[in-house]
Parts: sequence; structure tokens; C-alpha cells
Amino acid sequence: MTLDAPAVGWLLWGTLLLRPYVVVFLLAYLAAAGRDLGLRRALGFLLWSGGVAFCAEYASTRVGIPFGLYHYTGATAPRELYLSNVPVFDPLSFVFLSYASFCVARRTLGGERGPRSVLLAGVVMMLLDMVIDPLAVRGDRWFLGRIFTYPAGGVYFGVPLSNFVGWALVGWIIIGGYVWATRDGEPGPRGPGRSAGPGVALYYGVLVFNLAVTLWIGEWGLLSAGILVHVALYLLLYAVSAGRSGGGP
Repeated sequence: MTLDAPAVGWLLWGTLLLRPYVVVFLLAYLAAAGRDLGLRRALGFLLWSGGVAFCAEYASTRVGIPFGLYHYTGATAPRELYLSNVPVFDPLSFVFLSYASFCVARRTLGGERGPRSVLLAGVVMMLLDMVIDPLAVRGDRWFLGRIFTYPAGGVYFGVPLSNFVGWALVGWIIIGGYVWATRDGEPGPRGPGRSAGPGVALYYGVLVFNLAVTLWIGEWGLLSAGILVHVALYLLLYAVSAGRSGGGP
């Protein structure tokens, strides 16, 4: 179906109304990354990460790579903007999730932007998805809606383990690609890691939001697992950071 400009504008407006939490996190990303990376690089990161995420989503819904096979239901298609079969808010979410994870890695490693920070950022992003995707599978019980399904289900609260492998891989591609493309200079006007604090706050803001919704719908097992995973992660990051410089993440 071909959409004219007014129809696209209406669906974009519907997306803003239907996904206000994504809009808030994107605005937080622009504020944090604009200060940290500079506006030009923040916009470049947005385009790069959103493009990589869309390709990953598009491929996964057809051949199951890299997240495992799943399908978008299209239930919200009349109310929000889609790119092909993918809701536009979904790849846009990877923008702030990957950036925030990169900030956590940089803060932990003292501003390092090499392979270790890329590796850590991908893992940190994957661990955040251990709360996000199982909650999203239950979207019919909160305001997300039933937007996608895994035909074969999954062992981790209805999500296949391949999904988490895919998240780590996509995180490494997004962040590694950005680091490679900007290897000729500092990541922003204040130098490496000095403005990562707002991005770290964004990471934990996303985590708290998802844990709060998990609590709201009464998913006690998922809530407990998410808290345990992220308490353990925080303690590990704190130990690494403290061992390096005497400070926490």
C-alpha cells in the first residue's frame, strides 16, 4: 500500500501518541548524545543504529537472523507508522539503547573506546533486553499491545535464547561501527567518557521503566530475574571501575 504525505504525517502523529515513552527516551538520547558526542555525531549515530536495527528486524521476521524467527502482528498498523512490516518505533529504540550501553561501558572502562568497550557495551545491551523482550512478549497486558510473536516460543519467559545472541551481535555492530567511523578523533567536545554520565542515567532509566511495568502487570518471576541480573551486573561493573580508578559506574 502506498501512503501519501498526509497519511504518513497522520501515522507519525499516531506513533507519537501511542509510544510516548519511546519519544521521551529519544529526546533524552538527543540531549545526552548531543552534549557527549556533538550534534553531528549524535545524528549520525541515530541514522546508523536505526538503519542497522531495521535491517536486523527485517531479516529476523523473514529468515530468523539474527534474533530468531518472529512475526509482527500488524495489529497497530492503522494507528502508527511502519517501515515495511516493522513498526518504526522498534528500530528507533535501538538508538538510545545502544548509546546508553556504550556510555555504561565507557564509564566503566574510564572512557576507553577500543574493542573492550565495544565488547562490554554489546553485553550490557543484551542484558537490558533480558527485561525488555520478555515484557514486550506480554505487550497485550500493558500499553505496548500484542505487536509480535515468536511462533516457537522460547525458554526464557517466552523468548528464545537466539534473541539475546542477536542483541549482543547487533550491539557490537552498531557500537563497533560507530567507534571505527570516529576513530580519527575524540567522541565529542569534552573528550572520551567525560560526558557519559547522562547516557548511564538513560540506561538505568530504561531499566527502571521496564521493571516498573513488569511489576505493574504482576510478572514476579520476570521481575525477580531482571533485578538479579542487573544487581549482579552493577556489582561487576562497580568492581571493574573501582579496581581501575577507585570509583563506580
